[in-house]
Amino acid sequence: MEALRLEWCGGEAKLWTSGAMARQGLVTTVSSPAGTVAVVGWAHSVHDRLAGARALLDAFDRPGGEPPLPAGDFAAVLVYRDRVLLMRDAQARIPLFFRESGGRVSAVSTSARGLGRAAELERRYFCRYLTGNMAQPHTRLTPFAGVYRVLGGEVVELSVTGPLRGRRAGDPAAPPDVLQSGVAGHDLRRALEQAVTRRLGRTTACHVSGGTDSTSIALLAARLLAEGDGPDADLILLAGRFDGGELAGERPYLREAVDAVRRLAPAARPVIVEADDVADFDDFEHHAGDSDEPHAHAFRAPFWSRLHAVAAELGCDILLTGCGADPVVDSNPLHLHRLARSGRLRELTRQARAYAATSERGIREVVGSHVVRPALPLAAERFARLVHRGTVLGGLGNFTRPPWLRPGFARAHGYRAASIAESRFAFGSRPEQALYDAANYLAAPDPLSWRYAQQNGFFLSHPFLDPEVVATMRRLPAEATIRAGRSKAVLREAMADLLPPRISGRTAKIPFNDLYVRGLRAHGDELVDLCRSARHPLVGEMFDVDTLCRAVREAQWGMGDSYAWDRVNCSLALVMWLERLGDGRSAEPGAAVPVTACS
Repeated sequence: MEALRLEWCGGEAKLWTSGAMARQGLVTTVSSPAGTVAVVGWAHSVHDRLAGARALLDAFDRPGGEPPLPAGDFAAVLVYRDRVLLMRDAQARIPLFFRESGGRVSAVSTSARGLGRAAELERRYFCRYLTGNMAQPHTRLTPFAGVYRVLGGEVVELSVTGPLRGRRAGDPAAPPDVLQSGVAGHDLRRALEQAVTRRLGRTTACHVSGGTDSTSIALLAARLLAEGDGPDADLILLAGRFDGGELAGERPYLREAVDAVRRLAPAARPVIVEADDVADFDDFEHHAGDSDEPHAHAFRAPFWSRLHAVAAELGCDILLTGCGADPVVDSNPLHLHRLARSGRLRELTRQARAYAATSERGIREVVGSHVVRPALPLAAERFARLVHRGTVLGGLGNFTRPPWLRPGFARAHGYRAASIAESRFAFGSRPEQALYDAANYLAAPDPLSWRYAQQNGFFLSHPFLDPEVVATMRRLPAEATIRAGRSKAVLREAMADLLPPRISGRTAKIPFNDLYVRGLRAHGDELVDLCRSARHPLVGEMFDVDTLCRAVREAQWGMGDSYAWDRVNCSLALVMWLERLGDGRSAEPGAAVPVTACS
């Protein structure tokens, strides 16, 4: 989807934005004597996007200065008299790409497909994509040769005529000193309130599932709106309800969550979407094939798209989720790796026991997952594959080559280097800190939200991934987050006055495995046929189709685990994307409005 486009005409920069998205408030343009900025999304706050865009233009007006990037969900192009800046916020929800050759940028867009050519694909990208579901958004490569991604939190500087001057990591704005009280729950509550406040719009929707995370965000939104001065502000509680299967067990928690929110904000409107007939892989051709890049979580798109269509009908201008809470505000088990590095084995044993009690696992499993595996990720996965020989999916982890990826293709296009790079990103030299960086790329509905933004009129946003919230949890000592037998102890402490007891006391939430099993049973034959009938030449060059089909069948039978299923889903999405790329079908951009014209 193309929300903006920058090109050069007669040596001068020419910036266009989508007229439809500008009318919806999804694109904001501001001009001053210094230059022009086009912001897709929002900077500083949702409710005053115009002021946020103006502040961004003013902050970067001085050449050579490096002001911090504000909080927000945005991609921005700033055209000054003497230079052009491309930037994205650190959360990286909204994409931005540029086409470059010989050190000169010829075009910039929010659509990689809009800049690329279907006949010129970058095979190194596909190796990186296939290493795991985090690999795509935090790497510069795109599927198209010569088209590159502006990374999250990055500032790219161009000459006003197009030559690339440099790329730098933009420092996020320093969060306020939230650790004033010395009480972890109080500090987290303050950071979350600020994160939600920045994201409140005229009509705010909140995903509500009955879990601790989404309920916390909805409760904070309700309280802040009830205490605010904006009488026109509206709150929608959006939930999918299941009457059958194991997900029906979530209904009592959902009712309790909605009741708790409405006690704070009686005008809040609960909108319950019946989802019993939804299954993963429904209309997979549409969800996976029409995306701008291969979408590893396209299999789950039917559930999210149904909820989001309802939010669009109600005129919501932003949709808040509880995504990101699991890695960000729960206790960080990779602190065990820090204890092992420093030789504090007695403390390691004590904390491993606490984690084991919380997660109902054995100490050996906890140490293996959070001390041994981060130290030698590729070696640990290769060993697991040897132990689980006999099936395609057995022992298949995040980084090792899936057996259906042809060895020749992997060697020729750098799969090993890609898997090493991905394992270093996921764990790094300090895995306990890398966890927070990696967490930012696991919010599954985001590509779907971006693709339908113009149709729906809103973007998703995740308060738990706000830089201030992440900074708060980074600063807390590990001892403050560990409570034996109780996950997310700091969050529960932070929300103790608002969360209803039944939700606050939950120790586990029912996963969406039902949707996945139902989807594979319903669509497994179609998915196998998709692989066997694929005509795009890269499918046969890249994959051993028979082995991939065996993997689909094994997943249908319930073999493997979440890591292995992710690898299958990722590969199926790539096959469908390549097939639809070949037929030339793609979403048409909306009417464009020139922002800066050639003289």
